This record gives sequence, C-alpha cells and structure tokens, in this order.
Amino acid sequence: MSTIETMSHPWTFQSSSDFLSTGTIIALTVFFSLLCACIVVGHLLETNRWANESTTALLLGLGAGAVVLLVYKGNSSKILVFDEDLFFLYLLPPIIFNAGFQVKKKQFFKNFTIILMFGILGTVISFCLISLCAFLLFKKIGVTSLSTQDFLAVGAILSATDSVCTLQVLNQDETPFLYSVIFGEGVVNDATSIVLYNAVQSIDMDNIDALISLKLLGTFLYLFFSSTLLGIAAGLLSAFIIKTLYFGRHSTDREVALMIIMAYLSYMLAELLNLSGILTIFFCGIVMSHYTWHNVTQSSRTTTKHAFATMSFIAETFIFLYVGMDALDIDKWKASSASAGTFVAVSSTLFALVLVGRAAFVYPLANFINCIQRQDSSNIEFRQQFIMWWAGLMRGAVTIALSYNQFSSSEKKDSALMITCTIIVVLFSTVVFGSMTKPLIEAVLLRHAKPNVSDAVDSPRLEDLRILLIDNGGENQPAAAAQRSSLSLLLTHPTWTVHYFWRKFDDRFMRPVFGGRGFVPFVPTSPTGAADEA
Repeated sequence: MSTIETMSHPWTFQSSSDFLSTGTIIALTVFFSLLCACIVVGHLLETNRWANESTTALLLGLGAGAVVLLVYKGNSSKILVFDEDLFFLYLLPPIIFNAGFQVKKKQFFKNFTIILMFGILGTVISFCLISLCAFLLFKKIGVTSLSTQDFLAVGAILSATDSVCTLQVLNQDETPFLYSVIFGEGVVNDATSIVLYNAVQSIDMDNIDALISLKLLGTFLYLFFSSTLLGIAAGLLSAFIIKTLYFGRHSTDREVALMIIMAYLSYMLAELLNLSGILTIFFCGIVMSHYTWHNVTQSSRTTTKHAFATMSFIAETFIFLYVGMDALDIDKWKASSASAGTFVAVSSTLFALVLVGRAAFVYPLANFINCIQRQDSSNIEFRQQFIMWWAGLMRGAVTIALSYNQFSSSEKKDSALMITCTIIVVLFSTVVFGSMTKPLIEAVLLRHAKPNVSDAVDSPRLEDLRILLIDNGGENQPAAAAQRSSLSLLLTHPTWTVHYFWRKFDDRFMRPVFGGRGFVPFVPTSPTGAADEA
C-alpha cells in the first residue's frame, strides 16, 4: 500500500524494528483509526434518513485528506496515492465473494434473464453511447489530445456502476425483485465494464475492420463463460474436498481456512488466465453457499457466514475512505493546466453522459421485458424502473481504478484532467445522490408499496409443479409425449420449470457427490454426527 514519506528527521519516528517502515506504520494507523471512526459514526447515524455508510466513509476520507494536506502544508503525501493493485487484488475479492455467498439464490436465478439483459446488454448500450458522445463533445470543450482508444476507454470507465448505497437501503425481504435485479446487475456490470475495458486495450486502432465488433463479442462471450465455469469448478472442488476428507473431525479451523483460500485462489487463477476475476469469485461464492457451506460443521457455518460478511464490510468501508483521501492528492490537481471552467465543463459533460447512458437502456429494456411478460402482475412498474435508473447513477472505486489505469501513465496533456474529472464525478454522485437514496426510495417505492405486487410473487411449490407436469402427462406418457409436455410447460412457465428440473438433477446427481443441504458432517464428539453447540 502507498505510504507517507519518511520524515526529514528519521530518528524522530524511528521504528522499533529495522525492517518496519515508519511511513507504513503511520499509514496503517491512520486508516485503521478512520475505519474505527466509520464504524462508530455509521452506528450513530443508522436511523438517519440522509446518511449511509458509504457517504460517511467518503466524507471522513475527505476530512482526513484535508488534515494531511494541512500537516504537510499543502504538499502531497504518498498516503493519498490510489493503488489499483490494492483495490483489485485485496479489497474487491472479499466484497464480490460475500455478495455471491449471501445472495438469495432463488430470487437471483428467477430474475437471471433480466439481470443479464441489464448487466450485459445495458452496459454495452451505455458504453457505446458514452464513447460516441464523448468523442463528439470533448473536442468542442477543448479536450483535443485524447485518441479514439481513450474515448472508448472513457465509455467503459463510466459504464461501471456502484449500487452500494442503494443496496444498503433496499431489503431482500421487502423488495426481493428489485434487490436481486439491482444487486445482480451491479456484479455483472462491473465484470462487463472491466471486460470491455480490457478488450478496448487489445484493439489495434491502426487496423480496424468491419469484424472488430464480432471479435469483441466473441472475446466477451469467451471471458464471461470461461470465468463463470472456473468459479463453479472451484466451488465444486472445495465442496468435494471438504465432504470427502471430513476436516471437521480434527479441526474446524481447516474448514474455514480452506473455503477462504480456495475462493481467493479462484480469483487469482482467473486474473492469471486473463479472465474476469469478479465473475469467477462471484459464482464460486454461490456454489460454496449451495454445497460447501452445508458440508462443514455447525460452528464453521456460523463462523464463515459472519467472517465473510465482516471482511466485505471492512473492504467496502476501506475503499470509500481510500477514495475520499485520494481525492485530495494535490499532485494530480497541479498536473493539469486546465482552467476551472474546463474542469466544470468536462465534469458536467461526463456526469450528463452517465445520466443519459443509464436511461438509454433501463427504460427501453424494462418496457421490452414488460411486453414479453405473460403475466401482468410481474410487469416492472415505472417507479421500479426509476429506482433501477437511480441505482446505477453512483460511480465508485472501479471507475477510479480504471481511470488511473488508462491515464496515469499517459503523457498526454489532458490525462490528468480526465483523472481529476472522474474523481469529481465519483465524489458528486456518491455524496449527493447517495445521501438522497434513502429518502427517495422511501418516497417513491416503500411508501407506495402494495400487497401482492411483483416483488412478492414467487414460484409455486415444486410439488405443485410436479402435479402440473403429471396432469400434462409428463410422467405417465411415452418419452415423445413426455418431451412435448415438458416443452409446453417450459414455454408457459420457463423459470419454474427450469427450477423444477434443476432440483431433480441436483438431488439425484450433484448432492450425492458434492454434499449440500441435508448432508450431516461427521464429528466424533457428537453422537448425532453434528457439532455440539454448547
């Protein structure tokens, strides 16, 4: 991690050990103190309708950055430098893994088609619109040194959403549909944005042909499915190892350690193979929660559930603190020779593109889904569409990390301007829009919630679907007739039918091999085979 420079009199703050850096100790002390302050302040403001943990951490980071600037008399310190490696390798993995581990899988996969449409197709639409508009508008503002590749990168950078503020307000039980769609879209969106960004970097702008879009599509599909399969394989491997070797009979610590390490290993393998680590560790978390978690002892289940949530919470808070402090790194502001008017013009343009790019796919796709829905009760209402649009307006650390990656090493005169304007967009969207999220959702959504709306609609019981299948002759007729009946049921109740057959396949083939719900791990100290809770 980036640290403060050593003081001019090194013996003044001499470390007790020669191998410890004084600057590192100071930096860690500052950040851990701020983390404690965020936890305390967040607890005190829990019931405040205008505050949330993300905004609180960001504002505390800004305050700490201002104090550091005063201490250093307006000079920059190394503690304020944003490190992409710290973000992508250490902070992002626990957040994404816990998201997959804690998600309600039935709701997530019930809305999987909508999630993919918003997360993939919607992100691509936003990417194209932002890139094109930036190319057309920036030259009129006076930003002339950027290349076509830079404009494409801007489209990918600003397409990365941060819906943390919205998810902190929404409740999985009260609004399961909105929560699962916004949450799932956020994960897929981050992965799609990073994949698009990496694809842009690999394009040879001197040899662009008509097949470039097909190449990008092929690259994206390869990365998406390869990353997903790698995450599933890592989760299944952990489930098989823990189920087969019975770690709990000797040490529950080994169970917890193996789950954490294998999850992180899946992320590292994905990055090593140039795949999407976000998708890999997300689906690894889903598979681990479905199989591996049920194979460990009861004490390990409690430990892992709280440990993963705690690591995710600390990483999220740390990120917002880090972004807040980095925003006051004076060197990057001095590096740009642009006037205040140019800063305002570019930042306003970027934010306007975010607003338009989000609306360009949310409303059309939502209404398209409504047109093809067979049930009126499952239509996405306008107020729900508005919350979906609002949830994707905030920009966060992924946007800043990609912006640094694109422009920090560039020698173009507008590179520093693009980094600082990106930070302005992130700060404005998080503080202003983030603080308005809770009262807005209460006013638009929760206060007007009605019983039996689409959020409350759930799939029928598996027994009911089995009876429906029998009534159609699916289990009593010959194979050809059964196939026709199953196909008819799939067309009329696609999500429910897929879930029914998946449960049959899971119970018959997967759980006997990989464990899961109903598996009781052997623990010698308990005559029932389960860990004693005393």
